[in-house]
Amino acid sequence: MINMMSAARAPGRNALFFIFITILINMIGFGVIMPVMPDLVMEVTGLGRSEAARWGGLLSMAYAVMQFIMMPVMGSLSDRYGRRPIILGSLAAYSFDFLLMALAPSIAVLLAARILAGSFAATFTTANAYIADISPPEKRAANFGLMGAAFGLGFIIGPALGGIIGDEFGHRAPFYAVSALGFINLIYGWIFLPETHAKENRRAFDWRRANALGAFRHFRQYPVILPIALTMFLYQLAHWAFPSVWAYFAGERFGWSPKQIGFSLMAVGLTSALVQGGLTRIVMPKFGERKAAFFGASVAVIAYLGYGVVPEGWMIYPLIAFGALAGFTAPALQGIMSRTVPADAQGQLQGAIGSINGVSMIIGPLMMTQIFAAFSGKDAAVYLPGAPFLVASLLTALAIIPLFAAIGKIQRPRIATAQP
Repeated sequence: MINMMSAARAPGRNALFFIFITILINMIGFGVIMPVMPDLVMEVTGLGRSEAARWGGLLSMAYAVMQFIMMPVMGSLSDRYGRRPIILGSLAAYSFDFLLMALAPSIAVLLAARILAGSFAATFTTANAYIADISPPEKRAANFGLMGAAFGLGFIIGPALGGIIGDEFGHRAPFYAVSALGFINLIYGWIFLPETHAKENRRAFDWRRANALGAFRHFRQYPVILPIALTMFLYQLAHWAFPSVWAYFAGERFGWSPKQIGFSLMAVGLTSALVQGGLTRIVMPKFGERKAAFFGASVAVIAYLGYGVVPEGWMIYPLIAFGALAGFTAPALQGIMSRTVPADAQGQLQGAIGSINGVSMIIGPLMMTQIFAAFSGKDAAVYLPGAPFLVASLLTALAIIPLFAAIGKIQRPRIATAQP
């Protein structure tokens, strides 16, 4: 039995590099389009930057809705049919999607492409299942950490790559580049990626398990974490001001090119990686999760306020470096929540946190782009392109209130519902 398991796992370990590259390319694709998407939307709609931002918000919402719906569906499909066909099929759709966006003649085609992208970006769940299949228990955390590194590295590379290619070859060129990368990776995976989910371990597809909203039931079981969940939701909602309107804002406020926008987003990725990958490990043990959460949220309030009113483009970079310290907040909140629920409910908790992030991703970009459109352009009653960041500052300040309310409860030992 042990020999059979080892034989099954060996090719899976060899395929770890493929999964790493797949996640890396997916995140590069996400970042590549950020500096150039405003120009593409303006081209296919014939609208100015302000009104194009409204369509940008709808495109982001369509992507987020499909990802939210399809994440549990894709995971359940991989349990039924195996990891290999789902991953390879998603890669094929991913490459086609970016080609479709590169060729899009209208906003309707671009919308269809974003719906397709959101559906198949949900393969992160299948990739994680593949990691679990091929990793012995003692190496799973390290391998999941490697996937997290691919996630962060992709966001650092993607915006800079998109900005450089967009400036040199036009705003459609980055979409062609990502499509080609995805297709090359598909060929590599077709040749080298083995199946890891044995047929005897497969189970029938069940829509009840593929329910994205089901994870929220977890919060009803542990009401003590509800204020922290509200804090996390408001914090994440505010966060979406950055990826959803940054390219529109920087182009409108400072006249930045795609390359300048791409490098600023790369700076965000680098500083965030330094904080979350390095400083967090030092700060958390010394100051504790509650202080780190308050400090990070307070930094975010100030940073968003700064983005909203900054008069000169060069001032953005000191703000980015300062604002990266807000990266303490989310890990601290997750740590607080994790300590509050019993050990056998940790998986459910992470699913519930994922659902919070998914809902914020649906609401946030649409809300922020509509605010940007209302406060920019020729017809704006008050011209204030930084308004979305001011709203984000307010939302983050409001997020601190339920955290204060929960202080007494989270100082207690594990809650009663954790007891048998």
